[in-house]
Amino acid sequence: MRITDLDRGTAVLSGDDFVTLPVAGLGVVPLLVELAASFEAGTLDPLEIIERRTVPAVGLGGVWQHLTAPALPLSDLAILAASTGDALATNALLERVGLPAVRRRIEQLGLTRSALMDRFRDERGPDDAPHVAVGSARELAELFASLVNSRAVSPGVSAQVAEWLSLNHDLSLVASATGLDPFAHDNDDHGLLFINKTGREAGVRVEAGVIAGPRAGVSYALIVCFDDLSILHRMRAHDAFRTLGVDLMEYVF
Repeated sequence: MRITDLDRGTAVLSGDDFVTLPVAGLGVVPLLVELAASFEAGTLDPLEIIERRTVPAVGLGGVWQHLTAPALPLSDLAILAASTGDALATNALLERVGLPAVRRRIEQLGLTRSALMDRFRDERGPDDAPHVAVGSARELAELFASLVNSRAVSPGVSAQVAEWLSLNHDLSLVASATGLDPFAHDNDDHGLLFINKTGREAGVRVEAGVIAGPRAGVSYALIVCFDDLSILHRMRAHDAFRTLGVDLMEYVF
């Protein structure tokens, strides 16, 4: 776990924040950074059309597999990946951008304990990477702080990625304490700035983001790995996120 004060850049709270752990769908964030940087540099066209049939099918979360539209532009795929954790859209972006480019971007961002390792798969065999992505709480919190402070590649890239992430619908973990509308929370009447991204896989829950109110602003990351033996085991893991959310709300307000 890591909580960092946005103004001071100092740790408010940390615990084993240097440990590299699986982060599931949170691996999409450096992919989005590389995509936005490519848009800004002109090496990729946001309106380039990607055919769904060219991407290997995956039955994990997301909505593109259920849509009638057989093709979408890269910019729309980025919105699906950020807002709904769409596995098929993420795989399409990764195939177009290229895993080597994302890995170079991760290095340029100074993330030494984080990696995007593979695309989403329905099943992982012995020849596949064991996880989609790995990372540490410290680096995830730093990455989100750099996005809202306009330091991730450039102000334009930072703003674009933050805008995509502000559309995220998953407010069920830390964000459950904010009381925000999951489908329309980019402009809050009570002065709450919030962006986040979650990751989920068997025995893994993770969330990173930024929450800022009138009193303070923080970036945060929490990774919980647990034995997913029953609903009760899973709910205990979720309770840890909700407890952190309440504490963060009290800190920023």
